Amino acid sequence: MIELEFRPMTSEDWPAVEEIYRAGIATGQATFEAAPPASWSEFDMSKRPDLRLVAIDPSGKLLGWVAASPVSSRAVYRGVVEHSIYIHPEASGQGVGTRLLAALLELADRVGVWTVQSSIFPENTASLKLHESAGFRVVGRRDRIAKMSYGPQQGTWRDTILIERRANQA
Repeated sequence: MIELEFRPMTSEDWPAVEEIYRAGIATGQATFEAAPPASWSEFDMSKRPDLRLVAIDPSGKLLGWVAASPVSSRAVYRGVVEHSIYIHPEASGQGVGTRLLAALLELADRVGVWTVQSSIFPENTASLKLHESAGFRVVGRRDRIAKMSYGPQQGTWRDTILIERRANQA
């Protein structure tokens, strides 16, 4: 198993985070987005600062990242976030995602988040299995929720699977 350090994501991580994000986008199975945010500032504004982590190997290479965004500005939803997790292609299948997601969930519990959710393409079976093993449950399927805006599937309606994980106290 790869030795990893998990630490908060900083602006200095942005080039590696962006590279891994682009690799995920290129698969056509990670997001509806055609490109990562244009800058660290744009990325930073959309994510909770206390819920951003990176996984670093002993050589200092960033192997993955996870970040969460509030689902609403309404106070009653302050403990509900939507997360994204991306793993460097070279680290795929080596347990990085499992450990990084566990670190996010532990952090989310500590900061008072009671629901962590995400939407995953049904074809992304690896991500669905990862989340199931971390205690997420399928809430539902959103049929034809949005069209792909890039790549060979551009203009194609896609479904997503809505998943969530509730904290023990929720």
